[in-house]
Amino acid sequence: MPTLEWIGKDKVVNHHRNVPFRVLERKYSYDARGQHEEDNGSENMIIRGDNLEALKALLPRYEGRVKCIYIDPPYNTGNENWVYNDNVNDPRIRKWLGTVVGKEGEDLSRHDKWLCMMYPRLMLLQKLLEDTGAIFISIDDNEHANLKLICDEIFGCNCFVADISWQRTYSTRNDSKGIVNEVEHLLVYSKRPNWQPRPLPRTAEMNARYKNPDNDIAMWRTDNATAPGAATHQGMVYAIQHPFTGEMIYPSNNRCWTFEQDEILGIMCGWCPYELRDLEDAEQRSAVCGIAASEIRGGVQGIVLAEPLEIASRKARSILEKGPWPRFFFTKGGQGGIARKTYLDSVGGKLPTNFWPYTEAGHTDEAKKELMAIFGGKVPFDTPKPRRLLEYVMKIAADETVLILDSFAGSATTAHAALSMNQQDGGKRCFVLIEMMDYAEGVTAERVKRAISGYGEGKKSVAGLGGDFSFYELGEPLMVEDGLNPAVAPEKIREYIWFMETKQPYASNSSANPYYLGLHNETAYYFYYEPERVTVLNDDFLATIPEKAPCSVIYADRCVLPENALQRMGVVFKKIPRDITKL
Repeated sequence: MPTLEWIGKDKVVNHHRNVPFRVLERKYSYDARGQHEEDNGSENMIIRGDNLEALKALLPRYEGRVKCIYIDPPYNTGNENWVYNDNVNDPRIRKWLGTVVGKEGEDLSRHDKWLCMMYPRLMLLQKLLEDTGAIFISIDDNEHANLKLICDEIFGCNCFVADISWQRTYSTRNDSKGIVNEVEHLLVYSKRPNWQPRPLPRTAEMNARYKNPDNDIAMWRTDNATAPGAATHQGMVYAIQHPFTGEMIYPSNNRCWTFEQDEILGIMCGWCPYELRDLEDAEQRSAVCGIAASEIRGGVQGIVLAEPLEIASRKARSILEKGPWPRFFFTKGGQGGIARKTYLDSVGGKLPTNFWPYTEAGHTDEAKKELMAIFGGKVPFDTPKPRRLLEYVMKIAADETVLILDSFAGSATTAHAALSMNQQDGGKRCFVLIEMMDYAEGVTAERVKRAISGYGEGKKSVAGLGGDFSFYELGEPLMVEDGLNPAVAPEKIREYIWFMETKQPYASNSSANPYYLGLHNETAYYFYYEPERVTVLNDDFLATIPEKAPCSVIYADRCVLPENALQRMGVVFKKIPRDITKL
């Protein structure tokens, strides 16, 4: 598989592992009561801070649990005046990355810098994605080709789902030069191959194709009565006798009937009596299958009239005139070939395509008008996405109870869309937003507040959608100078240890033993830690353990028990902090 090379790649491919793990500190919560300090237990999170560090901070709680990820990273047009400021462990490349990217001094190295920024973030996003989940990435032509190559590398080219063209504008710009660009891209990748999107709701236009000319119990449309694969389904290649003309009808070349013979026999008996009969028609059947008559499967009978044609035709004519017709019917007023009914209630929704028109997924002007309505006529964010675009993503990528992550949250369209859809269908979608810029609270969180509580005045007022969230910031790093940070609360350390051992989210300890973390796969875990003193694993400590398990893993500062004694008791000692695995 081809891979992309760029300046600094070797310094960032593993940079996500060197990023310090920081705890998340809740600053406030918001719900129907407004903003308050009490923890409302909301699963919805808005995190202010560097999204690389924030993504790493989410791992203990959400690794492998996020069903839908949407990101709208910088498009790297050369106009953003942004700085890549990740603390890469190389002073030379750190200085190079720390220069402003803009038109002045353009040397196209901005593409290298953008890739250095994106690669470690995509690595963490891949870790957070659920096995049945998918990621949607908005991008334009500036970095589309580069992004596709690094996503092939990180997610796997066999996990590429689609390159969607979103019609972002509803009218052609008169000031454009050359070929007018009316679309942006959404690159879609899954965690595992063969990901399937959810069907979209059916449209009125689609349903209009279904009629009921024969007074059947449901609406239906005409469908093909045959399917490909005659040579491999020879038992489904045979004659059906026409009840009006007496003609023996075979599937067209290289096709077979759609249902098993017993089922079709039952359907045809809805017109008049039919039976199975040996027609000695190997030559006709072999011609349909495209093989020699000597190779055709024997013993396959035809479905033929059980009564004389005159009697059968009279009975079939009565059904044709009065209805309802059987599922296999005859076209052209009974004089044509065989067709099949497909009922409206048996078909699924609309299959998503790789072109999303603005009529269905919104457009950029719509997005700006949404912000103006929310913020009293102001547009506090330059490149918002329309809410309908994110709703479109969620409809095909997530059911009503999943977690949705947006690590370039911007104007919080993702959260607004999730809240809106929850109100529409009673769903319980949860969102996690990350925004590192200084508008994280004034725009990102503020929009979510107004979406929850309502906004506007008078005739332009919009009712609130309900819901809640908690606002977080990045706290202290867990480790400092290869030791545990005493400023980090022990409960946060316990959460980290538990995740690193079990890869499961941590639930607060309900045991009387303050050092007990929990039981996983018949192994009990203990974190014997006191910030103010050295802890020792000895007989006295073991005597305080009420929990019984075949195996125990115990973290402590020291251990005075011999290895053979530990083995005999099924105890594994891990030294703090040396044996604490780093994310």
